Amino acid sequence: MFGVIFAVTVLFHWPLVRLPYFWDEAGYYVPAARDFLLSGSVIPHSPPSNAHPPLVMMFLGACWKIFGFSIPVARIAMLGMASFALLGVFRLARTVANIEVAIASTLCTALYPVFFAQSSMALIDLAAAGFAFWGLTAYLNNRLRASAAWLSLAVLTKETALLVPAALLFWEIVGPWLSGKLRREIAFRKADRSSLILIAPIVVLGFWYAFHYWRTGYVFGNPEFFRYNVQATINPLRILLAFATRIWQAIGYLHLWILTLLMVFAMSQPPLRDADRQRPKISVPIQALFGVVILTFALALAIVGGAVLARYMLTAVPLVIILCVSTLWRRLRAWRWLVAAVALAFVAGWFLNPPYGFSPEDNLAYRDFVQMHEDAARFLEQRFPSARVLTAWPASDEITQPYLGYVTRPLRVVRIEDFTVEQVMSAAELRSQFDVALVFSTKYEPPRPLLARWPAWQRVKTRLFGFHVDLPPEAAAHLLGGRIVFTEARNGLWVAVIQMEHIEEARLWMNSPSR
Repeated sequence: MFGVIFAVTVLFHWPLVRLPYFWDEAGYYVPAARDFLLSGSVIPHSPPSNAHPPLVMMFLGACWKIFGFSIPVARIAMLGMASFALLGVFRLARTVANIEVAIASTLCTALYPVFFAQSSMALIDLAAAGFAFWGLTAYLNNRLRASAAWLSLAVLTKETALLVPAALLFWEIVGPWLSGKLRREIAFRKADRSSLILIAPIVVLGFWYAFHYWRTGYVFGNPEFFRYNVQATINPLRILLAFATRIWQAIGYLHLWILTLLMVFAMSQPPLRDADRQRPKISVPIQALFGVVILTFALALAIVGGAVLARYMLTAVPLVIILCVSTLWRRLRAWRWLVAAVALAFVAGWFLNPPYGFSPEDNLAYRDFVQMHEDAARFLEQRFPSARVLTAWPASDEITQPYLGYVTRPLRVVRIEDFTVEQVMSAAELRSQFDVALVFSTKYEPPRPLLARWPAWQRVKTRLFGFHVDLPPEAAAHLLGGRIVFTEARNGLWVAVIQMEHIEEARLWMNSPSR
């Protein structure tokens, strides 16, 4: 089964395996894996350590050691991790339902835009979700030691995977305290001595943090990372809005709402009968357990996490998909056609951006971003190989680190934070320090945003979620005193190169007849 899933996954992702690294890949995970390859250190030194556990970075480093240091090797290695996660979804769905539901749930998960886009990316959330699925399957089969082992691998992949054993322990402790009827219908099992093994992932993560503190002096990563992801998120209004966003990401984001609404409709229909018996449902205790895990992720990731990214919910979304598909199978004769329609909607979500702001890494918009930056970097390298380039992250890393796949040799960079009017005006005062500017959209800009007419919402996003508006390239060129010599735009994303006027004047003077 793994071989089949891996072969199909690589086939569908083959056009993407040579793409240069995108955003957080380039900013942290790939440099960290490269550090492990070169030095054997599980704590990166190229980027400041964020205290993320090292398992995926070690895996990538080992693959590069065996197969060579290249982008396709990293992409295919991550597709292997994604295939392992899909096999985990299949086994989990088969355990709680049947093989038909398992196949349909695995298909929908693989095609879900966020899962599909993340599958080949050198990030850690999907891999952690995969180990969690295997851990949940072992738990439901009452193999607690195996469950603890899988969940320990999950927390060594990403620290937020700790929410799974925490949810399991919470449910075992709370279950016996429910009222009589609820206890009979919902309680799955109660905590006993054997449950203590589920503390093992917590201990494993504690050892990692202790080691990290011993080597760096920080428990939870560098101070800026901790401030952004923990200290700056503790605000009641922000937590409420982030929780609503997490619930949307779990049940409605990027066409997931179609599957959810179909499930709601199916619930109004009587169960189907096969051979004089009703089609069985996923047992109520297991449904309740899935609900506890989903809500645990939604609530915890509403409290911590500076960026409310959909990939953080990749452990929860397949559980929703399994519940929805099982309901369709149980109650609707045309369930196969409906699952096929959902699958087509998910595939459409690869290419169709939503009418609201979202992260390009959630569908193939990230490919547009990467290809445009690749074109702009190539233009800079050919036209201005010795120029000083004003730009912001991640482009500042893209054009200074050739191993990221954008340039063949590093360019000189003058960094700013972003392309807001304040940052560009500050840079304009120092225009003698750079020769060209590489400006780009740092956020997706929908043509007709749903909430654009609500200035109060824009202010809330700016204050609580770090939202900002990038100056368009024409305005940036005007403020910087230059002219646009390269521009490209795709589906709400854009990039441009601006040449400063003093460079153009110097070139004309050097080429003048009198000279």
